[in-house]
Amino acid sequence: MTTPTLLHATAISINGQAVLLIGPPGSGKSDLALRLIDRGALLIADDQVALTEVDGVLHASAPAATAGLIEVRGLGIAAVAHGAAPVAMAFDLAARPDRLPDPVAHGIAGVTLPLLALDPFELSAPLK
Repeated sequence: MTTPTLLHATAISINGQAVLLIGPPGSGKSDLALRLIDRGALLIADDQVALTEVDGVLHASAPAATAGLIEVRGLGIAAVAHGAAPVAMAFDLAARPDRLPDPVAHGIAGVTLPLLALDPFELSAPLK
């Protein structure tokens, strides 16, 4: 097994598939993750994600020091249930989303993933 690549991102699992929320501090990663968790998603990691490639599939997990912890802005650090999952796609929370985007691919740790821009503060963001 290879050494995990650490990525400044938040990851959640929806139906056993990980989604990476990528963006700088304050871009809404944890906020969107909380809204997705409220809708049934499972936290994988907040703020830093450990990514490991196994047989061409990227797997997301939490670094041991932050496993099961998420920042709740204005309240502090909260403990929540967490897990790990293979990564299905990534969202760039810092980019402006196009109305009708063309597919974009993003390489991480030798694996290519679909990448879409998303405004995390739109009310419809968890549905998207």
